[in-house]
Amino acid sequence: MKTGARLTVKTFNNIAHIDKKEWDAVFPDILESYNFLKTMDESLSHQFNSYYITIYDNGKMACAAPCFIMDYPLDTTIEGPLKKIIMKMRRSIPRIFTLRTLICGSPASEGRIGIKAADCREIIEALGNEMLSIAKKERASLVAFKDFHEEYLDALAPLLDMRFHKVPSYPSVELKINFKSFEEYFSALSKATRKDLKRKFRKSDGIVNIAMEVKNNINGLADEIYELYLNTLYKSDVHFEVLSKNFFERISENMPAETKYFLWRIDGKLVAFDLCLVSRDGLLIDEYIGMDYDAAYKYHLYYVTFRDIIKWCIENNIRVYESGALNYDPKKRLDLKFIPQYIYVRHRKLFMNNLFGLLLIMIKPDNFEEAVKAAKSRTFLKEMREEESAG
Repeated sequence: MKTGARLTVKTFNNIAHIDKKEWDAVFPDILESYNFLKTMDESLSHQFNSYYITIYDNGKMACAAPCFIMDYPLDTTIEGPLKKIIMKMRRSIPRIFTLRTLICGSPASEGRIGIKAADCREIIEALGNEMLSIAKKERASLVAFKDFHEEYLDALAPLLDMRFHKVPSYPSVELKINFKSFEEYFSALSKATRKDLKRKFRKSDGIVNIAMEVKNNINGLADEIYELYLNTLYKSDVHFEVLSKNFFERISENMPAETKYFLWRIDGKLVAFDLCLVSRDGLLIDEYIGMDYDAAYKYHLYYVTFRDIIKWCIENNIRVYESGALNYDPKKRLDLKFIPQYIYVRHRKLFMNNLFGLLLIMIKPDNFEEAVKAAKSRTFLKEMREEESAG
């Protein structure tokens, strides 16, 4: 515990040691809050060391911030030939481009902190200083705030005065469901996209029976679910956390009302799943997917499962479909909106921080993800018009 003239800082290693009512009173009312973080503690403690920093103003909680320690590979955001070069270098030097890092946020969701204070600057400075203190104790070189939306720009501005660098991260994506049917949504897509999707759906519709089921748990299916999850995880060059099988079991125990497992079978065989969280106010967060890629390629399961989920959302009064980072090209074509996110990061040793800032410019995500660059530029609309003409 650290105290100042008015503020008191308390840090815990497990969210279960914090009163849930106190946490909920400060933290945003979101799906990925107390029970979600509790699931992470219970299932990923072997992978991350958690810290929960709470700041009290005159004895009343004014800030709650989840953090975790990990060995962060700086090439996480790098793709293509440079990634392959670094992977070859790792065979001889396993820890090259890897730095121990204390991160504010969650390993498995976008960054959020709870602040209820008139003087936000003082709270953020106290949070940043506590993180620097923990980083020193943990011998962590970097301190970072991961994947924070633009709504936090004002609140986190004091970090810039503390020598943090702000760089774009991978954006999240969302779709506002303000249409009455999938057909209405489909008709608003570009002509080229509609033509391509019709061709894809013809390879499954009427050819094979792909049956969808929605469950609140995966009792008896954990092994099959986890195998499909790993299939998809290792298809990507970029992955941050690696969930344990226990995570998929614990999430439905800790969040029974919010957890939805979408399951797809062909002739009784499970070929795809999608773990989603659903809120009472009409938000669905598409968290994790897994597929049998023999069936996925043959029947274009990515698009079939997306269509089924959007239809389910319409039938169940879901107003916003939200998906995480990566796999941007099909999301761009499906007209999902890209939501900018930012990373705030600094080297704990200031004399190294300026050099580190130059490195960040080289490895920021939009240097390697073409769909992200397109979505951020004026050429995006031009590309879509060209697709229309080509169709």
